[in-house]
Amino acid sequence: MSSYRELKQECYDANLALPKFGLVDLTFGNVSVLDRDRGVFGIKPSGVGYEQLTPGDIVVVDLEGKQVEGKLRPSSDTATHRRLFEAFAGIHAIVHTHSRHASAFALAGRGIPCLGTTHADYFYGDVPVTRPMTKAEIEGEYECETGNVIVERFKELNPLEIPAVLVHGHGPFAWGPDGMKAVENAFALEIIAEMTMKALQLNPQAQPLSRNLLDRHFLRKHGPAATYGQR
Repeated sequence: MSSYRELKQECYDANLALPKFGLVDLTFGNVSVLDRDRGVFGIKPSGVGYEQLTPGDIVVVDLEGKQVEGKLRPSSDTATHRRLFEAFAGIHAIVHTHSRHASAFALAGRGIPCLGTTHADYFYGDVPVTRPMTKAEIEGEYECETGNVIVERFKELNPLEIPAVLVHGHGPFAWGPDGMKAVENAFALEIIAEMTMKALQLNPQAQPLSRNLLDRHFLRKHGPAATYGQR
């Protein structure tokens, strides 16, 4: 029996949630879940359909990039996930999708402005977009460099307050404290992307949410003074 059984099960459950929430088409997308104490993470194998996926298929990789368990090849995005786990100490799961509305903002090279309270419930400000990758980055260690441009974009941002990013010309990455919370953040990202796109179609001059309202909605759900939910 695998010594990573619980990690693989959590990763499997989170990956299966992607099609359930309408976040993936075909085999686009993946979830990884980190066991930081053991220095390993589970991730979806490359190109395996969600309907065929089993917990045993989840590939375990260490933070040096070495595959430590699993017969299948890990996701082609593995190096990006590994780079984010290295850089963002407070996260334990990462979701990458090509969900349609969030990806549309990425393809347009636009971040998602915070126009409403649904956005503010999950993201403490605009969801950023990275700069375009250079020719050298694309032709080099592309997946690792994808992680690097994300880390660069968050140089002055807190990834625990804005748990998502849009990679220019590519698509969204989201993260969280566990697999299902990371999926929830990815789903929230797609919801607010659709809302924002429609709002800007109705009113191209729509204004950002006030700072007072942003603070009120984000801080009532996050942090030591949070009042939302049952505690």
